[in-house]
Amino acid sequence: MHRRNRTAAITLGLLLLQSACSASEPGAMAIDTADAFYRSGLASRDGIGKFYMGREISHVMGHRGAMWLERPEREREERTDLLIQSLPLSDNSIVADIGAGTGYFSFRIAKRDPAGKILAVDIQQEMLDIIEARKADGWPANVETVLGDEKNPNLADSSVDLILIVDAYHEFSYPYEMSTAVKRALKPGGLLVLIEYRGEDRSVPIKRLHKMTEEQAKQEMAAVGLEWVRTGDFLPQQHFLVFKRP
Repeated sequence: MHRRNRTAAITLGLLLLQSACSASEPGAMAIDTADAFYRSGLASRDGIGKFYMGREISHVMGHRGAMWLERPEREREERTDLLIQSLPLSDNSIVADIGAGTGYFSFRIAKRDPAGKILAVDIQQEMLDIIEARKADGWPANVETVLGDEKNPNLADSSVDLILIVDAYHEFSYPYEMSTAVKRALKPGGLLVLIEYRGEDRSVPIKRLHKMTEEQAKQEMAAVGLEWVRTGDFLPQQHFLVFKRP
């Protein structure tokens, strides 16, 4: 079966399953539907051998790679300044930076919206320790650290105006569960901005599993009920994908 047709069939099966089990326990429902998406296979060099909607999940970059996130040339290469300027923020926003790492984006968002609250979420305590150390060294104090886990960012339901995930989603070991939790954490009408290296573009000098196509991202977000709003390709190498919780 063609990959696109197979993915569409899985998505249709999910919708039918959700409809048939609408009275089921929510936690059990999430487990059942997630199982319909995952499969195991032979791991590639950069992958974990776990596949989600046809995409192999990549290895996670650990805290030992923190300095790469803060490399001086990053702004020039990725135009992170333009990314921050383009975020659909209002004054006093509550923003969650999921996969925050060293806080590269968290602190820059905090500077743009000093009256807002930025939740820097990561599953590695070592990364959060770096953020706390930077706060103690004079970086913006309106950044709060949150320890998440592989399935949940540990954010309160309907509490966040904007969620930002930069070059991290493709590494999530449980993308269905995390996407479901992301949707749950957004306020109704809240936005997810997903930044991923363009998988369609072979000229982008990033390993294949660390990139995503626009089509794949749309399919995966649609699977949990997040609506695509727009895609900006104004960044040199990455998609700027915006989704909304209905």
